[in-house]
Amino acid sequence: MPPVIEVERLSRQFRVYRKHEGLVASLRSLFHREYTLVQAVREVSFRIEEGEMVGFLGPNGAGKTTTLKLLSGLIYPTSGTARVLGHIPWKRENSYRRQFSLVMGQKNQLWWDLPAQESFRLHQAIYRIPAREFERRLEELTDLLEVRRLVSQPVRELSLGERMRMELIASLLHHPRVLFLDEPTIGLDVVSQKQVQQFLKYYQQEQKITVVLTSHYMKDVEALCKRVIIIDEGEIRHDGSLGEVLDRFSRFKVLSLVFRNGVIPEGLVRYGELLQADLPYVKLKVDRERISEVLGRLLSQHEVDDITVHDRPLEDVFAEMFESHRKSKGGPGP
Repeated sequence: MPPVIEVERLSRQFRVYRKHEGLVASLRSLFHREYTLVQAVREVSFRIEEGEMVGFLGPNGAGKTTTLKLLSGLIYPTSGTARVLGHIPWKRENSYRRQFSLVMGQKNQLWWDLPAQESFRLHQAIYRIPAREFERRLEELTDLLEVRRLVSQPVRELSLGERMRMELIASLLHHPRVLFLDEPTIGLDVVSQKQVQQFLKYYQQEQKITVVLTSHYMKDVEALCKRVIIIDEGEIRHDGSLGEVLDRFSRFKVLSLVFRNGVIPEGLVRYGELLQADLPYVKLKVDRERISEVLGRLLSQHEVDDITVHDRPLEDVFAEMFESHRKSKGGPGP
């Protein structure tokens, strides 16, 4: 069976107008404009199989949203090829557009002044969803996302978390086979983030749809994605499991310690970087190659009631990875 998403050497350039400061420069630009070519995506290649949920990660400006727009057919590539469900996205065939959805956390697809149910009816007409199937799908999705009582309320009166759940319903009413999610939990509170995560995990497992998720909120990625594709400066830096990211790019682990009698001994910096020293807890950042040595010395020289070894937060690992790459190229850090 061919992959659901197949991308080969996909690139996209943008021509950006360069505006110079000053009145004279502004007047000159009326007759002669200068442009800069920005390479948003550079010969990206990857494959995603049916039923996978893949995290597509990177810093701002890395090329994540541009890639999703290419796969959704919103923009054309400069070079390269891509197929989603056997279709070339930028041909914008109706048979393809009925099989995917794109949800962007910073853009609305619902009518602001109308109740969400009116926008849902519009989606029913656009996608030609039979009435019985529409009612069944709407009932199922509003129950799963706990918003049935809110569908008759104007969208502008909903909280950000409630609006995002309505956006998800609108994107899933026509039962897409592929779902592109661009920062779906951006700006949401912890409770709303958790609700969206739980719904996506359940729905994806039940329906076996293919999901590509971009997010700066690493809890989303950890909760939902076994595989991640990391992109930076338009190029793929990693394609594999989250565990492989930590093995490849994280040089450190974190030791969490509780010393007996709540006394923190002096000189802990000789074991590693002291991250926290608030009674009764101590956290040390230790080179992963020295973990065994440091554990042995701590347990032999100090009375320890509890000790835990864990990986650093993914945000820190990614930041370290991107900064290391920029330094290796001679550029500034983020």
